Amino acid sequence: MTTMILTILIFMALLLLGFPVAYAMGLAGLWGMLDFGTVSDVLAAQKCFTTMNSFTLMAVPFYILAGELMNTGGITRKLIRFCSLLLQHWRGALAHANVLVSMIMAGFAGSATADAVSVGAILIPAMQEDGYTPEFSAGVTAASSCIGPIIPPSLTMVIYGGITGLSIGTLFMAGIVPGILIGLAQMSVCAYYGHKERWVKKSRASLCEISAAAWEAKWALVAPVIVLGGIMGGLFTATEAGIVLVIYSILVSVFAYKEIRIRDLPGILNKACVSMAVPCMIICLASLFGQVITRGNLASILCGGMLDITENPTLILMMVIGILFAVGLFLDGTVAMMIFVPVLFPIGNTVGLDPIHFAIIIMITILVGTITPPVGLQLFIAAGIAKVPVTKVVVWPFVFAMVALLVLFTFVPEFVTMVPNLLGA
Repeated sequence: MTTMILTILIFMALLLLGFPVAYAMGLAGLWGMLDFGTVSDVLAAQKCFTTMNSFTLMAVPFYILAGELMNTGGITRKLIRFCSLLLQHWRGALAHANVLVSMIMAGFAGSATADAVSVGAILIPAMQEDGYTPEFSAGVTAASSCIGPIIPPSLTMVIYGGITGLSIGTLFMAGIVPGILIGLAQMSVCAYYGHKERWVKKSRASLCEISAAAWEAKWALVAPVIVLGGIMGGLFTATEAGIVLVIYSILVSVFAYKEIRIRDLPGILNKACVSMAVPCMIICLASLFGQVITRGNLASILCGGMLDITENPTLILMMVIGILFAVGLFLDGTVAMMIFVPVLFPIGNTVGLDPIHFAIIIMITILVGTITPPVGLQLFIAAGIAKVPVTKVVVWPFVFAMVALLVLFTFVPEFVTMVPNLLGA
């Protein structure tokens, strides 16, 4: 117990000293493992290796590479043009398009960070030119990027499945309805601001214009069908879907859109490797920290403390949401998941919560943390593109909308379990 507390304090001290999160967890975890006296530095290295030596986690580099190929290959840009034309007669059309693009991109990108970077780089400047404030443009971009890890495929779900052993395919199915509802809730916020600010509406695009834009974006629109259809139809696993998506992205970008040349691929691979290094390093070194948490029986202590307060599963779930929301204000989403999911997962099983329902609630709560200051990654990305201070970004209305739906999903789990039950997962 003393070792675990000291390890947590060392981790927090290293963060305050400015250490990268992955190194802070790794160093604190290594100290904790050695302090237990039964673990050598060699076994610590083996723990890092065996954590990454996972078929499930192989999906991470493939989805990151697929997202990089689609962004570079013009697929994202054509999708944005189609959504903008489709909704241009709505008040606040570009704000709505921002959310809709993220919902469609979720079907093949699966990463909130990739969504915030790719969509934000194009739409934030366009929104500002169209009269939207940079604060709102950054807010809607940061918020909509959260949809990517909820609507499948999802890197977040892959990591969660790797930690807990739950079926990633079932997690994917469970995210469909919540992801769509969150997108619609965000569009409702955009509609409110559109009428409040009296944003200008454009004339409706002609059917010919929409058809032409849809034809240009057809490869982007087909990608989610291929990925989700293949996974749900049993043609390939979630990891294999990443490989399919990479091959598909190369074929489309090189031969259909012709925006990537064969000689460009090494540079794209290099960029994807750099992007991949961050989550993989966090997962690898967090395993040491997690080992100390496990040896210190934090799960049993936390579970016992919660059960002393109440044994009602719904109230336990609300307490978990409160803990993770507070944690999300200070920790990156991947880090929060690596530290707390191994601790919270047994609690859900103890009180009889549906593990898939529990998983989706945890993931949505953690994602809300990625758009809340002071350390929300997607918030910083969007604010950086819009060139506004993080504290001025209009993101809280979107946070409140997501939290309201989170409460709804908590009390009505059928929104989460509907699709898995229908498909017999």
